[in-house]
Amino acid sequence: MGSVVTQITCGRQHTTAFVPSSGRIYSFGLGGNGQLGTGTTSNRKSPFTVKGNWLPYTNQCPLGADSEEFYCVKKIFSGGDQSFAHYSNPQNMVPPDDFRYPDFLKQIWTVNEAFIQKLLSFPSGRLPAEIANEIDGTFSSAGCLNGSFLALSNDDHYKTSARFSGVDMNAARLLFHKLIQPDHAHISQQVAASLEKNLIPKLTSSLPDVEALRLYLTLPECPLMSDANNFTTLAIPFGAAILNLEKAPQKVLENWWSVLEPPLFLKIVELYKDVVVHLLKLYKIGIPASERRIFTNFLHTAFRVLEILHKVNERGQVIQYDRFYIHEIPDLIDIRNDYFNWVQQQVFGMLTDIPVTICTYPFVFDAQAKTTLLQTDAVIQMQMAVDQAHRQNLSSLFLPVFESVNPCLILMVRRDNIVGDAVEVLRKTKNVDYKKPLKVIFVGEEAVDAGGVRKEFFLLIMRELLDPKYGMFRYYEESRLIWFSDKTFEDSDLFHLIGVVCGLAIYNFTIVDLHFPLALYKKLLNKKPSLDDLKELMPDVGRSMQQLLDYPEDDIEEIFCLNFTITVENFGTTEIKELVPNGADIPVVKQNRQDFVDAYVDYIFNKSVASLFSAFHAGFHKVCGGKVLQLFQPSELQAMVIGNTNYDWKELEKNTEYKGEYWADHPTIKIFWEVFHELTLEKKKQFLLFLTGSDRIPILGMKCLKLVIQPTGGGEGYLPVAHTCFNLLDLPKYTDKKTLKSKLIQAIDHYEGFSLV
Repeated sequence: MGSVVTQITCGRQHTTAFVPSSGRIYSFGLGGNGQLGTGTTSNRKSPFTVKGNWLPYTNQCPLGADSEEFYCVKKIFSGGDQSFAHYSNPQNMVPPDDFRYPDFLKQIWTVNEAFIQKLLSFPSGRLPAEIANEIDGTFSSAGCLNGSFLALSNDDHYKTSARFSGVDMNAARLLFHKLIQPDHAHISQQVAASLEKNLIPKLTSSLPDVEALRLYLTLPECPLMSDANNFTTLAIPFGAAILNLEKAPQKVLENWWSVLEPPLFLKIVELYKDVVVHLLKLYKIGIPASERRIFTNFLHTAFRVLEILHKVNERGQVIQYDRFYIHEIPDLIDIRNDYFNWVQQQVFGMLTDIPVTICTYPFVFDAQAKTTLLQTDAVIQMQMAVDQAHRQNLSSLFLPVFESVNPCLILMVRRDNIVGDAVEVLRKTKNVDYKKPLKVIFVGEEAVDAGGVRKEFFLLIMRELLDPKYGMFRYYEESRLIWFSDKTFEDSDLFHLIGVVCGLAIYNFTIVDLHFPLALYKKLLNKKPSLDDLKELMPDVGRSMQQLLDYPEDDIEEIFCLNFTITVENFGTTEIKELVPNGADIPVVKQNRQDFVDAYVDYIFNKSVASLFSAFHAGFHKVCGGKVLQLFQPSELQAMVIGNTNYDWKELEKNTEYKGEYWADHPTIKIFWEVFHELTLEKKKQFLLFLTGSDRIPILGMKCLKLVIQPTGGGEGYLPVAHTCFNLLDLPKYTDKKTLKSKLIQAIDHYEGFSLV
C-alpha cells in the first residue's frame, strides 16, 4: 500500500504488520477469535487497521497527547489465534524495533564458522560452563540444527519445499569435520552426549513444516554417526526416527535424498551398511539371550533404512545398485540357512524364533551370495526331484505298476536334429523333472557328460534356434541385439523351448550365448521396460524419442508430425499400427508426448510380442520359477544366463593348473602365455569358446574359470586339443613361439564340438 513496513508477524492463519510512519498496526487473515483487533470477528483478505489510538515515534512528546489514550508501538507479536503488542506512553517514548535489521544476540544458535572457531580456540581439556551450555543447547535443539548449513547463494533456503531442502550439504560436511576432531575429544563428547540424550530421543513422527526435516539430511554428515562406538547410541536411534516419520514427511525426505549428489547419498548408504556389518559381527561372536530381541530390532532398523534408500535409488538411479552390496555377508552368516528360514517365513508367516532373514533385503547380496542362493534353491529343488524319483523306484520294487525313474533329466539328441529331438524330449518331460541335474548324450558319441557335453549342447541349440531360417527373432544391426519377431510363422513351442533352455542353463550353472537386451530380464522379473531399454535395443529410435521429450517449444505437432501410431515392416510392405484406440486421430503434442513414448515402448516390448513372450516366460518359469528369482536384479539375472565380459586374462593365467611335465615356468608354458596375451580380444574369446564352450565368463568372474594344461605326445606337427568337458587343453611340447602361435590359431579356427577329439 506504499508504506514502509518494519515489523511483520504471523499467527496460525493471520498476519499483522507495523508501519512506523503512522505508528499503526495492520492485520489480515482469519479473525474468528478477534485476533485481527478490528473490533469484529470477521475475516479480512487485505490489510485493515487495528483499532487504537496509535502514535508514530518522535523524539518529543506530542502536544495534547494524553498518556492514557495514546500508544506508541514498541514491538508486535502473533501466535496461534492471538495478537498483542508492547507499547510505550507518549511521555516516555521508546523507538520501535525494526525487524529489517536483525539483532544477532537474539538469534538462535547455529553451527557456523564463527561458532566452530570459538570452540576450537579453547585448549583441549575442560570447556568453560557457558561454552559447554552453548554446545549442549545447539546440539540438543532440532531448531538450531535445522537453521544451520543453509544454502545462502541467491537466498536458496527461502525456496525450501518438498523438492528442495535449502541446505548446503557441502557446508554441512565441511563444518562437521572441522568441529569433530581427535585433538578436541572434549567437544566431540559433549556433542555426542547432547545428540544422544536430548536431540534424537525427542524427534517426533509428525513435523510442523518441511524445514524441520533438514537435520535428517545433515546429521549423517557428522563423523560421530560413522563411529562404530556410537552405532547403538546415535546411528540406530536416528535410523529409528527416520522410520518413525509419518508418510508425508518421509516422502519429502525421500525426495531430498533422490536429488543428493552421489557421494552424499552414498555416505548414508555406507553408514547403515557399516551398522549391519558391525551388528552381524557381534552376533557371530555371540549375543546373550537377554539382549537378542533388542539386537534383532537394531538389525531390522538398519536394514529398513537401507531398504528405503534402495527404493529411492531404484526410482532414479543416484548410485550404482551394486553399491548396496555388503560383501562381508557370506562370511558373517550361513546364507543357505538364511534362505531356508526365508522360504519358511514366506510359507508359514513370521516365525518368532528366527531373528532376521537377510533374504528379505536381497539388494545387499553380491553376485557370489546370490549364486550361492541360486545353488541352494537348485539343490533343494533337485534333491526333492531326485528323492521323489528314488521313492518311486523303491515303490516299483514292490509294486510293478510304477515305472523306474531316472534321478537325472536325460536329453538324448542327434547333432543334425538337435532342436526337433530336444522339443520332443522336453514336451514329454514332467515339470518336476526339469529340476533334476541335466545329462546330455549326443547319439553316436562316447563323451561322458561331466559338464562339457552339456555346455556344448546349450551352445549348439542356441545357435540353431537363433538361426534366421526360423525367423523367430529380429536382429538389430546398430545394437547387435535380438528381440522377438512378431512376424514369425513358428508356433509357440519353440519359444517355450528357448525359455526352458534358459532356465535349464541357470539351474545347471552353464552360461549361454544369448544376445537379448536387459528388457527381457526385466520382464522375467515382472518389471516394466522403459525408454532406456528402447535406447539399448534401437539406439536411433531411442534418441528420437528423447529428442521429442526434450523439445522445449510448443510447436511439437508441426515439427514432429506424429500421431499415436507406429509403422512396422511386414514382408516387404509397411503397415501402420495404432498404439491406442483411434491413435491415428490423436496428434502428439507437448501435453501427451510422454504418453506417446510410453505407448511406443509398451508396443515394442509388450503388445507386439505378447503371445511369444508368454510362451518363453512359461518355459523359463517352468524350470526357474520359485521364490529365489525375487532376489535378483535384472542385470544380475542376465549375468547368470549369459555370463559377463569382465575379462581378466592375468587372473586366468594365475588360476591355470598344470599336469605331467608342465609347470608355470616350463619353456612351452611360458611361450604359450606370451602368444596368448598377444592375441586380439576376439581371438582370446574364441580360445575360451574352443576350451570351455562359451566365450563369456561366469558371474563370479575369472577366478571361477579354472583351466588345466597337460603335455601330449606326437610332436610339433600336431594341433592343441580341447577337452571341453574338463576345460582341459592337450598342448604338444612346442619349442618355438611361431609354431605354437600358428597351431593354436589353427585349432581355434577349426573348433566345432567334440568331433575334434
